[in-house]
Amino acid sequence: MATSTDDMQNDKLTYRRFEDGNQNWGGFAKKIFKEDTSHKCPTYVHRTPPCQGSCPSGEDIRGYLDIVRGIEVPPEGVSMQEYAFRRSTDANPFPSMMGRVCPAPCQDGCNRNDVDDFIGINSIEQYIGDTAFTEGFKFDNSAELTGKKVAIIGGGPAGMAAAYQLRRKGIASTIFDDHAELGGMMRYGIPGYRTPRDFLNNECQRIIDMGGIETRMNTRVGKDISVEDIEKEFDSILWALGCKSGRGLFVDSWNETPNCVSAVEFLEQFNKGDMKYTANKILCVGGGDTSIDVVSVARRIGTLKDYNENPEDSATGANAHGDVDASAKKACDSVVLTALFKQEEMTAAEHEVQDALIEGVTIMNEVMPVEIIKDANGRATALKLVDSKFENNAPVAVEGGKEYIVEADLIVSAIGQSGDLTGLEDLDNGRGLIDADNFYRVPGKDGHFVCGDIVRPHLLTTAIGQASIVSDTIEAYLSESKVNKRPKVDVHHFELVEKLEEAGLSTDKYDVAEHKEDGQRGTDTSTYAIHNYEDRSSQEIIGTDEMFLGHFEHVARHLRAVDVPSSDEVLGHFAERQASLSEEDAVAEANRCMSCGMCFECDNCVIYCPQDAVFKVKKDKHTTGRYVDTDYSRCIGCHICSDVCPTGYIDMALGDA
Repeated sequence: MATSTDDMQNDKLTYRRFEDGNQNWGGFAKKIFKEDTSHKCPTYVHRTPPCQGSCPSGEDIRGYLDIVRGIEVPPEGVSMQEYAFRRSTDANPFPSMMGRVCPAPCQDGCNRNDVDDFIGINSIEQYIGDTAFTEGFKFDNSAELTGKKVAIIGGGPAGMAAAYQLRRKGIASTIFDDHAELGGMMRYGIPGYRTPRDFLNNECQRIIDMGGIETRMNTRVGKDISVEDIEKEFDSILWALGCKSGRGLFVDSWNETPNCVSAVEFLEQFNKGDMKYTANKILCVGGGDTSIDVVSVARRIGTLKDYNENPEDSATGANAHGDVDASAKKACDSVVLTALFKQEEMTAAEHEVQDALIEGVTIMNEVMPVEIIKDANGRATALKLVDSKFENNAPVAVEGGKEYIVEADLIVSAIGQSGDLTGLEDLDNGRGLIDADNFYRVPGKDGHFVCGDIVRPHLLTTAIGQASIVSDTIEAYLSESKVNKRPKVDVHHFELVEKLEEAGLSTDKYDVAEHKEDGQRGTDTSTYAIHNYEDRSSQEIIGTDEMFLGHFEHVARHLRAVDVPSSDEVLGHFAERQASLSEEDAVAEANRCMSCGMCFECDNCVIYCPQDAVFKVKKDKHTTGRYVDTDYSRCIGCHICSDVCPTGYIDMALGDA
């Protein structure tokens, strides 16, 4: 659990979160053996940090943080900002968008939570993305096109990310989408004050500018063009439809009540610009980020002083609003959000919940809807709710609990989504979704692949991560090669061999004939191998039990400026919510990163080695991950270098006797 913002603002916070016994070694293998008889010497072991392990798209977060703060140096002629952009977008081509709206499971996983508070990864990613926009950075499109072409159905984050990853492999694609513009849920599901359209347009266009990626907009597959025709035209098909059919509340007559709508419908009409105001009393049932967007939009667009239309007409697209004079509008009298969970357990990001409260939204927690109350015309006038709790993973009414009647002119359901597979019924698994195997192939349909929310609705970054994996699967299919087993820790790993090549330090080719007679066991003087280095990043995620936390002092976070209006200011307030960090603050915040599982050149091992066995490599041989080396003839296996390594990069392993 991360330290709360209130605690972090206490300048007297100097404690460390250690428990009794943490100073003792956990197992016999980690104990210091007797002097020079252990034969255990330092081995430099690369592991995946938990920020990256928690990221559904597998970004090399530690990597781009180290670049921003100057630990990892860019190749000649490349700026820090562009190099960080390249590293970030290896996994995720939308740094501006994800830096703003991702709920950041990486920050929950951050090891720095065991010292003071997490690194502001989102804010640094936004800085990288926004700088890429202002500097005009482009994606590499040097891969020669293979002649193969993929049909991608859906132009949202999953489909766009797949087109990007495929183009990097030399595979062309055509994106089909039934909207006028690309972006999917980033454009039609999230308000523009959270995903500014100039940045979104730029990140979509940057992918199209790679070439070899065509678009067919306002085209619905299964209606405007048949699946059979697409199968004839393309070498494979990727279904990245997303989920835009909102789930209704589990109460009687939901579907028959006209002024009960889904959050997806509500937000799409607002984001298309067709809904400029809403009803006077809005009630949204949810608890996730989508529900927060609904109530935040309602507070901003308000209602008319002489409102007299059916609110569902604008919320479902039956009626489009033109421009409205601000003097004709007023704030809604009531905007209420209800959730099954306690406030601290809501799936919406904590800061989004707090922002909604500041903006004047009323939040009711641990309540469940049980009945729609209607008037004589069959229209909803209120929703009855009761106190609830969870039993057997389902909400149940609390015996003897309270009942609540919440008046509403419009009731919005934000409790989940499914796909709209009209015309594509053969793909429907019965739940409005498409089945996938572990490699994101559609079972029983050769040449068909799937990724994103249509597999299982989740985060935008989850869809982007699936797009990267499925692009590998499609490449294997098109080249008629075997699909490789995915690694246990399936992320975009830092590769020391690639870094050495970039720095002009490539290892020599190994000649079997040359070395078969020399009886060598070690590689410390050889140039065909990377001496005393082991890469376990595809198998292990490093925790703080492997690190020396005493090295790190409390450092307060460098926060983004936010524009959150009060309840009196929110009407008509559409300014961007989160400002980008300055370069100075981005570097300072990146400097809080503990570089878990990778050397960050602190010199502890060199300073504390009693035998001078650990030494810094020569400058012309130095690059990230190759900062120190060990002289095995001096090492006595005393364990000190491993003990004082803040990042857990040094293990004691068997050395040459």
